[in-house]
Amino acid sequence: METYGKILLIAMPAFLALVLFEKWYGYSKNFDTVRQLDMISSLSSGVTNVTKSVLELTLAIGIYPFMLNHFALTHIEQSWLVIVLTFIILDFNGYWIHRWSHRINLFWNLHVIHHSSEEFNLACALRQSISAFFNLFSVLLLPAAILGIPQVVIATVAPLHLFAQFWYHTRHIDKMGWLEHVLVTPSHHRVHHAINPEYMDKNLSQIFIVWDKLFGTFVAEKKEIPPVYGITRPARTWNPIRINFQHLWLLIKDAWRTRRWKEKLTLWFKPTGYRPADVAERYPVYKIDDVYNFEKYDRPVSALFITWSWIQLCILLALISYLFANIAYINELNPLYIYWYGGVIFLTVFALTELMDQHPQAIGWEAARTLLALGLLYWQKDWFGASQFFEYSAFLVLLYFLLSLLVTFWFWKTERRTASVSIVH
Repeated sequence: METYGKILLIAMPAFLALVLFEKWYGYSKNFDTVRQLDMISSLSSGVTNVTKSVLELTLAIGIYPFMLNHFALTHIEQSWLVIVLTFIILDFNGYWIHRWSHRINLFWNLHVIHHSSEEFNLACALRQSISAFFNLFSVLLLPAAILGIPQVVIATVAPLHLFAQFWYHTRHIDKMGWLEHVLVTPSHHRVHHAINPEYMDKNLSQIFIVWDKLFGTFVAEKKEIPPVYGITRPARTWNPIRINFQHLWLLIKDAWRTRRWKEKLTLWFKPTGYRPADVAERYPVYKIDDVYNFEKYDRPVSALFITWSWIQLCILLALISYLFANIAYINELNPLYIYWYGGVIFLTVFALTELMDQHPQAIGWEAARTLLALGLLYWQKDWFGASQFFEYSAFLVLLYFLLSLLVTFWFWKTERRTASVSIVH
């Protein structure tokens, strides 16, 4: 928990700097691939994911230690060779998890957030799932367990493997020569994020493109078929928490509504997008038919509101940085404090992105966030020990939440509540 938080204190500013650099670079080249509200939504999604990870809200089921104890044929010490071997095993493992996430209805819910942006840029790489509560795929690490690779090596290499998937989420790098035959490149991954029928569910590798070529899921990017990004059942929201559970909620409703008991039990494991015929007829869901002509999700907002959204995002990043930097100290004060703090983070993301959506209940979520913060301030007579660094920290936090509530109310009343539309050609 604490170690991962320290790593993120370094990784988060680096990722943010690269996202902002891509925005500047695209603007300077008259090829801007980053819409501001979409970027804020993506960064907010990243915040929810790392908060969930640091607070260890995924229930580990202990499969790898069990396999290591019972199936290891040997025991090997940590070395560079072992680290490289572990990286390859994790990449092979990741290919199949990724493939199943695209092919099986239930597992698509664990991955849909990553594809939900209708743009393709570095920011969308940060759209990561918070909807997985059980580590169901540890069994795929059986080869590592048989080889006796220590659990600490798996835990060390896994974040590096994840971070290495960030750089290729861009439209500013063309094909990369001989590397196209070995590594996943931006060109390969543009294909993967595309909803063109020619590209759907292809290029599922994470680092080494060889897995797609071995298992028949590789397609090269073609100039005559420009990739179009998003998901075929558009999310139509900036709220990453809503996006994380939209598909699962549809599956639950379909299972309840279908008249066939067999469908209630099997629709979860059918191909992604499957719906029982009787439900699909009575409760149709919009799906993009022509990928070259559809309404991209957007909202007409003022420049002042965009400025406010950036201010809120920066304060959110400051809040989460304080948590990651002081998680051990906060845990010593009270083990429950870190989870209350996580609640503030999640409510902040929810309230901000609901306001970006111009949702009628946005002010209610902001009020709930404010009440939670005021309650925590009253309970602790401090803000999670921040007074040790600055005497008036609790007063500043109180002032911020009250001011945020007032400004949010003003924007909630003044910003238009109709979606703007842009047509993709």
